[in-house]
Amino acid sequence: MADGERSWYLCKLLRFFYSLFFPGLIVCGTLCVCLVIVLWGIRLLLQRKKKLVSTSKNGKNQMVIAFFHPYCNAGGGGERVLWCALRALQKKYPEAVYVVYTGDVNVSGQQILEGAFRRFNIRLIHPVQFVFLRKRYLVEDSLYPHFTLLGQSLGSIFLGWEALMQCVPDVYIDSMGYAFTLPLFKYIGGCQVGSYVHYPTISTDMLSVVKNQNIGFNNPAFITRNPFLSKVKLIYYYLFAFIYGLVGSCSDVVMVNSSWTLNHILSLWKVGNCTNIVYPPCDVQTFLDIPLHEKKMTPGHLLVSVGQFRPEKNHPLQIRAFAKLLNKKMVESSPSLKLVLIGGCRNKDDELRVNQLRRLSEDLGVQEYVEFKINIPFDELKNYLSEATIGLHTMWNEHFGIGVVECMAAGTIILAHNSGGPKLDIVVPHEGDITGFLAESEEDYAETISHILSMSAEKRLQIRKSARASVSRFSDQEFEVTFLSSVEKLF
Repeated sequence: MADGERSWYLCKLLRFFYSLFFPGLIVCGTLCVCLVIVLWGIRLLLQRKKKLVSTSKNGKNQMVIAFFHPYCNAGGGGERVLWCALRALQKKYPEAVYVVYTGDVNVSGQQILEGAFRRFNIRLIHPVQFVFLRKRYLVEDSLYPHFTLLGQSLGSIFLGWEALMQCVPDVYIDSMGYAFTLPLFKYIGGCQVGSYVHYPTISTDMLSVVKNQNIGFNNPAFITRNPFLSKVKLIYYYLFAFIYGLVGSCSDVVMVNSSWTLNHILSLWKVGNCTNIVYPPCDVQTFLDIPLHEKKMTPGHLLVSVGQFRPEKNHPLQIRAFAKLLNKKMVESSPSLKLVLIGGCRNKDDELRVNQLRRLSEDLGVQEYVEFKINIPFDELKNYLSEATIGLHTMWNEHFGIGVVECMAAGTIILAHNSGGPKLDIVVPHEGDITGFLAESEEDYAETISHILSMSAEKRLQIRKSARASVSRFSDQEFEVTFLSSVEKLF
């Protein structure tokens, strides 16, 4: 009897849900149609607003070209790409109006341009308008202690909406990796959209780290030790990767900065027909006046690191390897060694990171030999590179590595991480000759530094010459040619 009652109630419940199916379908369809109508209306309003803005004083329509770069005053390699791209477009399309969406509300547009000249030695040939965004905090990783990728990506949609409401461009280029803004500008703003991808928001390498339960800066130990949490995170990553691929595929033009990034973007976005490698511009020419011979003005050797103080740059590895080098006395023949970490701080989190690095050097007893240079001008950077014997780079799967190229152009022997762009594109043999060295662990770095310092000056000079000869393919001139060729479709 009980089984019969249960079957009866189950049938009744199924009939109830079935009776709701068609009404629910009609309601969902109606809501979707209403949403489409609202979005289409917003698009028409934005198009009208765009026509009013793009009309110049003489009555002619001017093309509006906008770059989405919320941290344009940060002073890193991505910012150098932004300023060189703007300069290249201004040369080819001088009549266009240029806009940069930025969240640097604590400085003026003129201060941003002066900072670009001080750090990168770049001056734009025509004016640029800055649209200051107040909601940049929505893309700060500190706001999302959990589900950071999803939180930052959703936050970028709101930040993109703020940008779109203030200025509707004809051509929109995301130059910082906020792919979730692309559908917004393409389908709501009616823009031609392009992307310059420095680093994919998620990569197959990140998926493999979680799948294999390896500890990383984005995969803490408490997750790797718990099989259930690892599986949940893996599902989350796969779903996010799928959505990331959908929004990325909205691009009309995709530019990537290295072979490593190309492989991941092709796998995720699947838009190979409009994807090209455009190596980032490195100010190679500026470093060519640095003499290659080793200076004997001061005894010992200087080791430098060039890169923003972000967690993925793995500066602790540099300090630990340096401490291991000193503790093991691998370089007894050298009278003194000094490590200088040069980089930009974008916010308070980066400043806190530098303080943690200072404490690490104190804990390891090497604080007297480690120095930090924050947001220094270009001339000072050049002076350090001219004095350095070795340039250090420790980021795993660095997407490219402008700092690596700058070291090689300046005649500094590079020791980079054995992965990503440095391994595939930069620290590769030139005409059969060595251009630098690669390492992975603390021990590898310490031993390789010792090996480089034990070389004769003549051997080091030969490596410097080969490295400098190999980096001409990363010059500003090469970037301008490949960048303009790639974005031509947008115009």
